[in-house]
Amino acid sequence: KVADDERNLTRFVLVANEAEQPSPRVPHKISLRLTLNHHQGALARCLTVFDRAGVSLTRIESRPQPGRPWEYQFFIDLMAPPAGSDLDTLWSELRQSCRTLRELGRYPSRSKLRVAAPAAPIPSDLDLGSRIQVEEKGHSVQVGDRTIGRKNFTLILGPCAVESRDQIELAAAMVKRRGAHLLRGGAFKPRTSPHSFQGLGEEGLRYLRDAGRAQGLPVVSELMHTGDLEAMLASTDMIQVGARNMQNFALLKALGKVDRPVLLKRGLSATVAELLAAAEYITSGGNHQVILCERGIRTFETATRSTLDVAAITILKERSPFPVIVDPSHAAGRRELVVPLALAAVAAGADGLIVEAHPDPDAALCDKEQALRDEDLIELIRGLDPILAARGLSR
Repeated sequence: KVADDERNLTRFVLVANEAEQPSPRVPHKISLRLTLNHHQGALARCLTVFDRAGVSLTRIESRPQPGRPWEYQFFIDLMAPPAGSDLDTLWSELRQSCRTLRELGRYPSRSKLRVAAPAAPIPSDLDLGSRIQVEEKGHSVQVGDRTIGRKNFTLILGPCAVESRDQIELAAAMVKRRGAHLLRGGAFKPRTSPHSFQGLGEEGLRYLRDAGRAQGLPVVSELMHTGDLEAMLASTDMIQVGARNMQNFALLKALGKVDRPVLLKRGLSATVAELLAAAEYITSGGNHQVILCERGIRTFETATRSTLDVAAITILKERSPFPVIVDPSHAAGRRELVVPLALAAVAAGADGLIVEAHPDPDAALCDKEQALRDEDLIELIRGLDPILAARGLSR
C-alpha cells in the first residue's frame, strides 16, 4: 500500500544530542518507549495509568524484545497534558507498572488543523483553504498575559507607525488608559509611494518595545521581510503579516517555524479560501498560534478606502479554529467611519479589534485621516460595552 495509497504518510524522526522543549502554548506530543514484565494484565495496568491521568494516546505499537522470547517493547505517542500538569507523578506511576520507561522526545502536534484527503483531484491551488477541517472550535492564542479568543474580547490600539520615542510613549499611555490589551505600531512600513514615510526600522522596534513594557502592554508590529525576523522576535510579542504580504509564501513558511503568535491580515483582493490557505502555510510548519484579521477588500466602491466584509467574520469562524479580529481603520479610511464599522464587526462576532489611534492625528506621518483621537476612543468603548454584554464577552 506504499505506492498506491492516496493517504500514505511518511514519518520522519529528528535526532539531536539535546532535547528541545516545545512551547507550552503550542499543542505537542510526547513519545515514549517502555517495556513490561511478562505478566497477565501488565499492559492493561499501564494503560490504566494514562486513563486516570486523562491523557490521550495517539499511537501505540509493539515490537519483539531481542533475545527475550514472548516479551515486547512498546512505542507510545501521547498528547502532552496542559501546562502545569505534574508529569513527574505520571512517570512515577508508570514505572510501577513497567520494567523500563524512557521519554524519546517532544515535538509540536498538528492535531488542531488537518488537511483532508480530497475525493477527487484538486482543480486549482485556490481550493486549498476550503480543505481545512475544524477539529476544535474556540481555539485561543496567548499573547503575553492576554488570551485572544474564546470568551475574551481583545482591543489592540496604537498608531499606524512609530514616528519617535516621545510619540509612541504618548500613544501607549493613551491607549492603556482607554483599555487596550495590546499596543500596535509599525516600524517597517509598506507604503504605496516610495516617497512616503517608510518607518524607523529596528530603532522603531526598540521604541515600541520600551513603550509597551512601560505600560505593561504586549506589542505587535508588521514584518515585511524574513531578514528582519530576528529583530522582530527580539522586540515583539506578536508578529503581523500585512495585507500586501498575505501571499508572501517565504515569509509565511518562516513564521511557521517560530514560537510566536502571528496576526495574519487578509489581502486586498483575497478570498476567504486564499486567506485560510495562507494560514495553512504557517500551521504546516508547526506554529498554530494564528489569528486572522479581516481588514476590508478592494471592490468597485470608492466611498470607503476598502469594503469591510462583515460576512467573512462568521465564515472564517465556521471554517477555521482561529480567532478572528477586525481592522476597521483600513476599511474606513476616514476617522468618522471607524467607530461605526468597529461596532458592526463586534456585533457580527469578531473576537477583537485592531484600531489605529494617535495622540495627535493631524501631525501623524502615516494614515492621519483614519487615526482615532483620545475622545474617539472614549466613544468606541462606550459603544462596545453593551454589545459585549449582549454577547457575554469580557473586556
